[in-house]
Amino acid sequence: MTTPDSANSDAETADVPTFSSLGLDGAVLKALADVGYETPSAIQAATIPLLLEGRDVVGLAQTGTGKTAAFALPILSRLDLSQKSPQALVLAPTRELALQVAEAFESYATHMKGVHLLPVYGGQGYGVQLSALRRGVHIVVGTPGRIMDHLEKGTLDLSELRYLVLDEADEMLKMGFAEDVETILADTPDDKQVALFSATMPAQIRRISKKYLHDPEEITVKSKTTTSANTTQRYLVVSYAQKVDALTRILEVENFEGMIVFVRTKNETETLAERLRARGYSAAAINGDVAQAQRERTVDQLKSGKLDILVATDVAARGLDVERISHVVNFDIPVDTESYVHRIGRTGRAGRSGAAISFVTPRERRLLTAIEKATRQPLTQMQLPSVDDVNVTRLARFDDAITQALAQEERISRFRDIIGHYVEHHDVPEADVAAALAVVAQGDEPLLLSARDELSQPVERDSRGDRGDRAASGARGERPARRVRNDTRMAPYRLEVGKRQKVEPRQIVGALANEGGLSREDFGHIRIMPEFSIVELPADLPAETLSRLTGTRIGGKLIQLRPDRGSGGRRDAGPRDDRQRDDRPPRKPRRS
Repeated sequence: MTTPDSANSDAETADVPTFSSLGLDGAVLKALADVGYETPSAIQAATIPLLLEGRDVVGLAQTGTGKTAAFALPILSRLDLSQKSPQALVLAPTRELALQVAEAFESYATHMKGVHLLPVYGGQGYGVQLSALRRGVHIVVGTPGRIMDHLEKGTLDLSELRYLVLDEADEMLKMGFAEDVETILADTPDDKQVALFSATMPAQIRRISKKYLHDPEEITVKSKTTTSANTTQRYLVVSYAQKVDALTRILEVENFEGMIVFVRTKNETETLAERLRARGYSAAAINGDVAQAQRERTVDQLKSGKLDILVATDVAARGLDVERISHVVNFDIPVDTESYVHRIGRTGRAGRSGAAISFVTPRERRLLTAIEKATRQPLTQMQLPSVDDVNVTRLARFDDAITQALAQEERISRFRDIIGHYVEHHDVPEADVAAALAVVAQGDEPLLLSARDELSQPVERDSRGDRGDRAASGARGERPARRVRNDTRMAPYRLEVGKRQKVEPRQIVGALANEGGLSREDFGHIRIMPEFSIVELPADLPAETLSRLTGTRIGGKLIQLRPDRGSGGRRDAGPRDDRQRDDRPPRKPRRS
């Protein structure tokens, strides 16, 4: 059995090594044996021996190739448990990834006594982190912003750091953490060992590697595709108004075990989960506003089978790896291909088969084309399950229920006497009594659909007007149009960073999404002034979220996010005045 992520790597090796041949510590090998890992992935086989030798490493590999074990296993093998100050620091772009990495370290250290590990990320109270740091930790896994906060407060001592890992370095730069990462690299011991992992090698990553790494060994693991070959990818053309009915049909005819349904907004997670529960499905919502404890309970329910469907946003589902997930449904197709890859990567892992289904409105076809081009895999069009398809499935399920009941001989025997008594005294055929009992069991909901339940094919214009055009404009890389949803008003917020700090919109989106659990749909216009910036966010932003965002840093500077009460941003904006008015219709998307 290979590691969970190794199935996505197709790098070929003549003689496949085992973990025991790589020089890992015995306690680490015992933990790997417990979980059934035997054969390292390509990135692990190439990286682990180098890191054990003390070499700096640059690993170029896509998500899903087993990078976490590639650096976690050698770090644990070389850990000095007598040293109480942090020896290893792992920087990750998001709190979800930081938690995933921390959980991996814990699983690999189960047979090592006294290993203390601390995840550090925005949204978690400082008290928990401070008390753990005072007691002493060996490994810190965190996001750059929160690590910088601790360094500036003097609550995190990295003076004896021996190992530093940059996980998904390109993502950290995209999210605006470049300055924080370089500050951390520069302020930690020069003789530390550095491992940098990235899916791509942009110029900025190359420059950081040359400046801060010592004669690094570069390892490249190429994949034929950015998506798992174990996942079948299909799409369904459907109008927005038909999406819930279409999803219900798919749930009826698809043989699924666990499923994640992706939507674009936090509000839609709750709405859709409620509608699915009303239709008899075990569903729950997960988004950036869900407390970590509740998130963990929900994920545990999905793992144990108490929950079958998770309705999630992109941010909330990052790093989620649950073996039961057999299907991913893009209820709202993502506006960028990277999100698509991350979404469907939740299934089809470690050799397991998976299925991904994307709902595409008629005006979102160009998004579909962009995804196929980027992943180099065509998606197969599927037809909306018909009334006959659903009825065949329902009858088969009904037959199975009868067969299972007939196997319970003792209970059948007791009921046989009761039915015989009824037939004798009412002179009714047994078949009619059986049919009557089926009616009682079924209730008011008919077992089979009728011809009038057939859904019509979608017309070329999406029932939501310009929704498809908005999504498409995002895919072309333009600034997204201002969003005004039926259930959410947008309001301006001020950040104390601007052109003087060379801030860019993507840095603002990355930082706020990471620390506040926001999705792309939660952002409206972003206007960057010389000394500050104005960003449109939901007007009903929770106080807890606003508090977390207030302490966020971009480029090392505290942004001090707060509602914009003045007119400075609008005055500088000139004719593009975005003042909020309840009676103002949604802005049409800008076109190039």
